[in-house]
Amino acid sequence: MDGDTRLAERFERERPRLRAVAYRLLGSLTEAEDAVQETWLRLARTDTDEIDNLDAWLTTVVARVGLNILRSRTARREDPLDVRLPDPVVETPQPDADPAHAAVLADSVGLALLVVLDTLNPTERLAFVLHDMFGVPFDEIGPLVDRSPAAARQLASRARRRVRGQAPAPEKDLARQRAVVDAFLAAAREGDFDALIAVLHPDVVLRSDGGTARARHTTVLTGAREVAAQATTFGRLFPYARPVLVNGAAGVLVRAGGRTLSVMAFTVAGGRIVAVDVVADPRRLAALGLDD
Repeated sequence: MDGDTRLAERFERERPRLRAVAYRLLGSLTEAEDAVQETWLRLARTDTDEIDNLDAWLTTVVARVGLNILRSRTARREDPLDVRLPDPVVETPQPDADPAHAAVLADSVGLALLVVLDTLNPTERLAFVLHDMFGVPFDEIGPLVDRSPAAARQLASRARRRVRGQAPAPEKDLARQRAVVDAFLAAAREGDFDALIAVLHPDVVLRSDGGTARARHTTVLTGAREVAAQATTFGRLFPYARPVLVNGAAGVLVRAGGRTLSVMAFTVAGGRIVAVDVVADPRRLAALGLDD
Protein backbone atom coordinates (compact mmCIF):
# COMPACT_ATOMS: atom_id res chain seq x y z
CA MET A 1 0.00 0.00 0.00
CA ASP A 2 1.56 3.31 -1.08
CA GLY A 3 1.66 6.55 0.89
CA ASP A 4 -1.15 8.24 -1.07
CA THR A 5 -3.51 5.33 -0.42
CA ARG A 6 -2.71 5.33 3.29
CA LEU A 7 -3.27 9.08 3.44
CA ALA A 8 -6.63 8.75 1.67
CA GLU A 9 -7.71 6.02 4.06
CA ARG A 10 -6.66 8.10 7.05
CA PHE A 11 -8.64 11.04 5.73
CA GLU A 12 -11.74 8.89 5.22
CA ARG A 13 -11.55 7.81 8.85
CA GLU A 14 -11.50 11.49 9.85
CA ARG A 15 -14.20 12.56 7.39
CA PRO A 16 -17.22 12.09 9.77
CA ARG A 17 -15.56 14.24 12.45
CA LEU A 18 -14.56 16.91 9.94
CA ARG A 19 -18.09 16.93 8.52
CA ALA A 20 -19.46 17.35 12.05
CA VAL A 21 -17.17 20.33 12.68
CA ALA A 22 -18.13 21.94 9.37
CA TYR A 23 -21.87 21.34 9.84
CA ARG A 24 -21.85 22.90 13.29
CA LEU A 25 -19.93 25.87 11.94
CA LEU A 26 -22.12 26.35 8.88
CA GLY A 27 -25.53 24.74 9.46
CA SER A 28 -25.50 23.73 5.79
CA LEU A 29 -24.99 20.16 4.62
CA THR A 30 -23.83 21.23 1.17
CA GLU A 31 -21.37 23.81 2.46
CA ALA A 32 -20.11 21.35 5.07
CA GLU A 33 -19.36 18.80 2.35
CA ASP A 34 -17.64 21.51 0.29
CA ALA A 35 -15.49 22.48 3.28
CA VAL A 36 -14.47 18.86 3.88
CA GLN A 37 -13.62 18.38 0.21
CA GLU A 38 -11.53 21.56 0.19
CA THR A 39 -9.70 20.22 3.25
CA TRP A 40 -8.85 17.02 1.36
CA LEU A 41 -7.58 19.01 -1.65
CA ARG A 42 -5.32 21.07 0.62
CA LEU A 43 -4.04 17.93 2.31
CA ALA A 44 -3.25 16.35 -1.06
CA ARG A 45 -1.11 19.38 -1.95
CA THR A 46 0.75 19.38 1.37
CA ASP A 47 3.94 17.59 2.37
CA THR A 48 2.61 15.49 5.23
CA ASP A 49 6.12 14.93 6.57
CA GLU A 50 5.87 18.49 7.88
CA ILE A 51 2.62 17.79 9.78
CA ASP A 52 3.20 16.79 13.41
CA ASN A 53 -0.43 16.12 14.33
CA LEU A 54 -2.63 15.27 11.35
CA ASP A 55 -5.93 15.32 13.27
CA ALA A 56 -5.24 18.81 14.61
CA TRP A 57 -4.05 19.97 11.18
CA LEU A 58 -7.24 18.74 9.50
CA THR A 59 -9.42 20.39 12.16
CA THR A 60 -7.56 23.66 11.69
CA VAL A 61 -7.95 23.57 7.91
CA VAL A 62 -11.66 22.70 7.88
CA ALA A 63 -12.23 25.43 10.50
CA ARG A 64 -10.38 28.01 8.38
CA VAL A 65 -12.42 27.05 5.33
CA GLY A 66 -15.63 27.25 7.36
CA LEU A 67 -14.66 30.62 8.79
CA ASN A 68 -14.10 32.00 5.29
CA ILE A 69 -17.55 30.76 4.23
CA LEU A 70 -19.15 32.35 7.30
CA ARG A 71 -17.45 35.67 6.62
CA SER A 72 -18.52 35.59 2.97
CA ARG A 73 -22.08 34.74 4.00
CA THR A 74 -22.16 37.62 6.49
CA ALA A 75 -20.92 40.05 3.85
CA ARG A 76 -23.63 38.92 1.39
CA ARG A 77 -26.53 38.99 3.83
CA GLU A 78 -28.78 41.89 2.91
CA ASP A 79 -30.99 41.73 5.99
CA PRO A 80 -29.02 40.91 9.15
CA LEU A 81 -32.27 40.37 11.08
CA ASP A 82 -33.55 37.64 8.77
CA VAL A 83 -33.67 34.19 10.38
CA ARG A 84 -32.00 31.40 8.44
CA LEU A 85 -33.04 27.86 9.23
CA PRO A 86 -30.18 25.36 9.02
CA ASP A 87 -30.37 22.16 6.99
CA PRO A 88 -31.99 19.35 8.99
CA VAL A 89 -30.41 15.92 9.35
CA VAL A 90 -33.32 13.48 9.03
CA GLU A 91 -33.21 9.82 10.06
CA THR A 92 -35.83 7.12 10.50
CA PRO A 93 -35.90 5.95 14.13
CA GLN A 94 -34.34 2.52 14.61
CA PRO A 95 -35.55 0.83 17.83
CA ASP A 96 -32.75 -1.74 17.65
CA ALA A 97 -29.99 0.74 16.79
CA ASP A 98 -26.61 -0.17 18.22
CA PRO A 99 -25.35 1.76 21.29
CA ALA A 100 -22.63 3.52 19.29
CA HIS A 101 -25.22 4.96 16.91
CA ALA A 102 -27.40 6.01 19.83
CA ALA A 103 -24.41 7.85 21.30
CA VAL A 104 -23.92 9.74 18.05
CA LEU A 105 -27.56 10.81 18.06
CA ALA A 106 -27.31 11.92 21.69
CA ASP A 107 -24.42 14.16 20.68
CA SER A 108 -26.35 15.68 17.76
CA VAL A 109 -26.86 19.41 17.70
CA GLY A 110 -30.48 20.52 17.42
CA LEU A 111 -31.84 22.93 14.84
CA ALA A 112 -32.83 25.43 17.53
CA LEU A 113 -29.23 25.60 18.75
CA LEU A 114 -27.95 26.01 15.18
CA VAL A 115 -30.37 28.93 14.70
CA VAL A 116 -28.83 30.63 17.74
CA LEU A 117 -25.31 29.89 16.48
CA ASP A 118 -26.26 31.66 13.25
CA THR A 119 -26.80 34.88 15.24
CA LEU A 120 -23.17 34.88 16.41
CA ASN A 121 -20.46 36.61 14.49
CA PRO A 122 -18.11 34.25 12.61
CA THR A 123 -15.26 34.37 15.14
CA GLU A 124 -17.58 33.82 18.12
CA ARG A 125 -19.17 30.86 16.39
CA LEU A 126 -15.84 29.29 15.51
CA ALA A 127 -14.48 29.70 19.04
CA PHE A 128 -17.61 28.24 20.61
CA VAL A 129 -17.93 25.30 18.22
CA LEU A 130 -14.28 24.30 18.35
CA HIS A 131 -13.87 24.65 22.10
CA ASP A 132 -17.26 23.79 23.60
CA MET A 133 -18.25 21.09 21.10
CA PHE A 134 -14.90 19.57 20.11
CA GLY A 135 -12.56 20.45 22.97
CA VAL A 136 -10.02 22.34 20.86
CA PRO A 137 -7.76 24.37 23.21
CA PHE A 138 -7.76 28.15 22.96
CA ASP A 139 -4.06 28.29 22.11
CA GLU A 140 -5.01 26.55 18.84
CA ILE A 141 -8.16 28.61 18.27
CA GLY A 142 -6.45 31.98 18.78
CA PRO A 143 -4.31 31.89 15.60
CA LEU A 144 -7.37 30.89 13.53
CA VAL A 145 -9.09 34.17 14.40
CA ASP A 146 -5.92 36.30 14.70
CA ARG A 147 -6.41 36.67 18.45
CA SER A 148 -4.54 35.70 21.58
CA PRO A 149 -5.71 32.57 23.45
CA ALA A 150 -7.21 34.84 26.12
CA ALA A 151 -9.16 36.80 23.49
CA ALA A 152 -10.35 33.55 21.91
CA ARG A 153 -11.57 32.46 25.32
CA GLN A 154 -13.59 35.67 25.58
CA LEU A 155 -15.15 35.03 22.16
CA ALA A 156 -16.31 31.59 23.29
CA SER A 157 -17.56 33.01 26.60
CA ARG A 158 -19.71 35.62 24.85
CA ALA A 159 -21.10 32.96 22.52
CA ARG A 160 -21.81 30.64 25.45
CA ARG A 161 -23.85 33.32 27.24
CA ARG A 162 -25.91 33.89 24.10
CA VAL A 163 -26.53 30.19 23.65
CA ARG A 164 -27.57 29.69 27.27
CA GLY A 165 -29.94 32.61 27.07
CA GLN A 166 -31.63 31.64 23.79
CA ALA A 167 -31.31 27.86 23.40
CA PRO A 168 -32.64 25.94 26.42
CA ALA A 169 -31.05 22.56 27.10
CA PRO A 170 -33.39 20.00 25.49
CA GLU A 171 -34.84 16.93 27.14
CA LYS A 172 -32.35 14.09 26.72
CA ASP A 173 -34.83 11.22 26.92
CA LEU A 174 -36.06 10.56 23.38
CA ALA A 175 -39.17 8.68 24.57
CA ARG A 176 -40.27 11.68 26.65
CA GLN A 177 -39.62 13.98 23.70
CA ARG A 178 -41.73 11.76 21.47
CA ALA A 179 -44.61 11.65 23.97
CA VAL A 180 -44.80 15.45 24.03
CA VAL A 181 -44.59 15.73 20.22
CA ASP A 182 -47.28 13.06 19.81
CA ALA A 183 -49.54 14.99 22.20
CA PHE A 184 -48.96 18.15 20.14
CA LEU A 185 -49.84 16.40 16.87
CA ALA A 186 -52.96 14.78 18.34
CA ALA A 187 -54.20 18.10 19.70
CA ALA A 188 -53.55 19.81 16.36
CA ARG A 189 -55.42 17.11 14.42
CA GLU A 190 -58.41 17.43 16.76
CA GLY A 191 -58.29 21.22 16.82
CA ASP A 192 -58.02 21.11 20.62
CA PHE A 193 -56.64 24.57 21.40
CA ASP A 194 -56.44 24.03 25.17
CA ALA A 195 -54.52 20.77 24.74
CA LEU A 196 -52.08 22.54 22.44
CA ILE A 197 -51.52 25.29 24.99
CA ALA A 198 -50.82 22.62 27.61
CA VAL A 199 -47.87 21.15 25.67
CA LEU A 200 -46.42 24.47 24.48
CA HIS A 201 -44.10 26.62 26.59
CA PRO A 202 -45.56 30.12 27.05
CA ASP A 203 -42.61 31.59 25.14
CA VAL A 204 -42.44 28.91 22.43
CA VAL A 205 -41.07 30.04 19.07
CA LEU A 206 -42.04 28.61 15.69
CA ARG A 207 -39.80 29.23 12.69
CA SER A 208 -40.91 28.10 9.23
CA ASP A 209 -38.94 28.33 5.99
CA GLY A 210 -41.38 28.26 3.10
CA GLY A 211 -38.88 29.16 0.40
CA THR A 212 -38.63 31.89 -2.20
CA ALA A 213 -42.38 31.93 -2.84
CA ARG A 214 -42.68 34.08 0.29
CA ALA A 215 -41.55 37.68 0.71
CA ARG A 216 -39.48 36.56 3.69
CA HIS A 217 -38.24 33.01 3.52
CA THR A 218 -38.72 32.39 7.23
CA THR A 219 -41.85 33.15 9.23
CA VAL A 220 -41.36 33.50 12.99
CA LEU A 221 -44.17 33.21 15.52
CA THR A 222 -43.72 33.54 19.27
CA GLY A 223 -45.96 32.67 22.18
CA ALA A 224 -48.14 29.62 22.89
CA ARG A 225 -51.38 31.12 21.61
CA GLU A 226 -49.85 32.21 18.27
CA VAL A 227 -48.20 28.83 17.71
CA ALA A 228 -51.32 26.91 18.77
CA ALA A 229 -53.45 28.89 16.33
CA GLN A 230 -50.99 28.09 13.52
CA ALA A 231 -50.98 24.40 14.49
CA THR A 232 -54.76 24.13 14.30
CA THR A 233 -54.70 25.76 10.86
CA PHE A 234 -52.37 23.08 9.51
CA GLY A 235 -53.71 20.23 11.65
CA ARG A 236 -55.36 18.68 8.57
CA LEU A 237 -51.88 17.74 7.31
CA PHE A 238 -50.77 15.99 10.50
CA PRO A 239 -52.48 12.66 9.68
CA TYR A 240 -49.75 12.44 7.03
CA ALA A 241 -46.99 13.00 9.61
CA ARG A 242 -44.69 10.13 10.46
CA PRO A 243 -42.07 10.09 13.21
CA VAL A 244 -38.44 10.71 12.31
CA LEU A 245 -35.35 11.90 14.08
CA VAL A 246 -34.34 15.43 13.15
CA ASN A 247 -30.81 16.18 14.31
CA GLY A 248 -31.13 13.37 16.80
CA ALA A 249 -34.35 14.67 18.38
CA ALA A 250 -38.03 13.83 17.99
CA GLY A 251 -39.39 15.24 14.76
CA VAL A 252 -41.88 14.48 12.01
CA LEU A 253 -41.87 14.18 8.25
CA VAL A 254 -45.10 15.29 6.58
CA ARG A 255 -45.56 13.43 3.31
CA ALA A 256 -48.62 13.14 1.07
CA GLY A 257 -49.01 11.76 -2.43
CA GLY A 258 -45.45 10.47 -2.39
CA ARG A 259 -44.08 13.98 -1.87
CA THR A 260 -42.47 15.45 1.25
CA LEU A 261 -44.30 18.61 2.30
CA SER A 262 -42.27 19.54 5.38
CA VAL A 263 -39.78 18.45 8.00
CA MET A 264 -40.60 19.55 11.55
CA ALA A 265 -38.05 19.62 14.35
CA PHE A 266 -39.14 20.01 17.97
CA THR A 267 -37.14 21.17 20.97
CA VAL A 268 -38.65 19.80 24.17
CA ALA A 269 -37.54 21.04 27.59
CA GLY A 270 -39.24 20.66 30.95
CA GLY A 271 -42.03 18.58 29.42
CA ARG A 272 -43.09 21.30 26.97
CA ILE A 273 -42.22 22.31 23.43
CA VAL A 274 -40.00 25.38 23.48
CA ALA A 275 -39.23 25.55 19.75
CA VAL A 276 -40.63 24.23 16.47
CA ASP A 277 -38.51 24.54 13.33
CA VAL A 278 -40.17 23.75 10.01
CA VAL A 279 -38.49 23.37 6.63
CA ALA A 280 -41.17 23.51 3.90
CA ASP A 281 -39.15 25.00 1.05
CA PRO A 282 -39.63 22.54 -1.86
CA ARG A 283 -36.13 23.24 -3.17
CA ARG A 284 -34.48 22.49 0.15
CA LEU A 285 -36.64 19.43 0.74
CA ALA A 286 -35.71 18.04 -2.69
CA ALA A 287 -32.01 18.47 -1.87
CA LEU A 288 -32.46 16.30 1.23
CA GLY A 289 -33.45 13.32 -0.95
CA LEU A 290 -36.31 12.24 1.31
CA ASP A 291 -38.81 11.19 -1.37
CA ASP A 292 -38.92 7.63 -2.63
